[in-house]
Amino acid sequence: MAGLCSISIDLDGMEQYAALYGVERPPEAGSLSVAIERFEELCRPTSLRGTLFVIASDLKDPALCDALRGAASRGHELANHTRDHCYDLTLRSRAEMTEQVAGAIALIEQATGQRPEGFRAPGYTVSDELFEVLAECGVSYDSSVFPCPSYYTLKAAKMLAIRVSGRRSRAVLDRPSVLRAPTRPYRVGRPYWVPGGGLRELPIQVAGPLRMPFIGTTLSVLGPRAARVMTYTVLGESFVNLELHAIDFLDEHDGLTELARHQVDLRIPVRRKMDTLSAVIETLRKAGFAFAPLAEAATAFF
Repeated sequence: MAGLCSISIDLDGMEQYAALYGVERPPEAGSLSVAIERFEELCRPTSLRGTLFVIASDLKDPALCDALRGAASRGHELANHTRDHCYDLTLRSRAEMTEQVAGAIALIEQATGQRPEGFRAPGYTVSDELFEVLAECGVSYDSSVFPCPSYYTLKAAKMLAIRVSGRRSRAVLDRPSVLRAPTRPYRVGRPYWVPGGGLRELPIQVAGPLRMPFIGTTLSVLGPRAARVMTYTVLGESFVNLELHAIDFLDEHDGLTELARHQVDLRIPVRRKMDTLSAVIETLRKAGFAFAPLAEAATAFF
């Protein structure tokens, strides 16, 4: 068998994208529940079980709670994406970090019956202090570190463009040292971008010698054929950590026309996105990869 693959979806709502681009929040129209339904549609043909990273403050929506409980009952893992998805989490006090992590654990377990083991930081931005908080809160693993030069550069450029336009993005740029972090599973040291004996880290996937972003947004833009070619560049890995977002299962016809002015991949029809992700999964499966939620992958590699 070639290796193991985990597929996860960050359930960022449209409020998070509005904050990212410094624009007015668009109507959600139950978009997260729709995204979960389509994510499960993607997984169903091969009985694939994934990981859903939940923002706990969104659990006041009964439809979302029902969708998450249903996903959990079918073997999907529910994980922690903080209580409020504060992009500036690492700039806040230790007490606030603890509330964002521990508060989310309690709310997710209360609403869904499943206690989250894993964590992913908003905007992939972490720090040594945040890793200490995760350990204190009993988090089993983290999957936030993204050592991707092109993503880092594009994010910095986008933040600058937004500032020049007169808008205010709430995004926070991680320190460039993150680009020195391992691209494969490791235990974090201090600083967190060097291996040590700390929390288990499953980095976001990069591809090839240039460490290109192997994530849903990139693959969706490429389309099925080019995405399949890009997938060939990760077939030599023992672990592939494919990270998606709810927005990868939505398009402008889901009531998001205004947001599509800023989020280019919303202009791609959702059926094409689904076809692209299906092509990626098929390529990995034909290469011999098995699939498991991140919590199981963390156990397998440590």
